[in-house]
Amino acid sequence: MAHGPKPNITGFNMRAFKEATGQPRYDPWERAEAWRYRGTFSRFNRFRSGFPGLGIASVAFAGYCAYEYFFLDDGHHGEGHGEGHH
Repeated sequence: MAHGPKPNITGFNMRAFKEATGQPRYDPWERAEAWRYRGTFSRFNRFRSGFPGLGIASVAFAGYCAYEYFFLDDGHHGEGHGEGHH
């Protein structure tokens, strides 16, 4: 008892829909839209400009952490808990 393909009760053809939504053979707006994806507006440049100053801020923060670690004395070196706290 062999059955054929299941009948489509809605009349919707998925294959025809996928073919219709594909990229058109000729896009008249292709040249007008090209500037959005090249040069200043490339994906890398848009990502980089999304976080202005992140590189400088990271270096400045790392420098401050190193300065604080090596040059600022917080007065707690060598003290154990409970000693000298009267």
